[in-house]
Amino acid sequence: MKLAALPCGVIDWTGLPTTMHAGETGSATMRSRQFGDIQLRLVGYGSGYLADHWCDKGHILFVVQGAVTIEHRDGRRSELAAGMTWHVADEGAPSHRVFSERGAQVFIVD
Repeated sequence: MKLAALPCGVIDWTGLPTTMHAGETGSATMRSRQFGDIQLRLVGYGSGYLADHWCDKGHILFVVQGAVTIEHRDGRRSELAAGMTWHVADEGAPSHRVFSERGAQVFIVD
């Protein structure tokens, strides 16, 4: 990731519009800002959320509140609680998706 298109600035996340995203189960809310190829997201995963797709994109993920599980298509799982991060390069691991049993708030850079 090259941060060349990321201007210096401040984001008031509470002032950004929220979009709803249905999962295979449950739903998530998202606020995001796009800067060239870089996307910053604040995502709220509801209880029982399971992503409706497998992803090959690179991410840096920080769990602000709650807990999530990153499931890999090959069966591996990474359990993340508040204060933990997970990261992967574009096409850097088997496809992955997120699950949250009890809900979580996550900050994502991709």
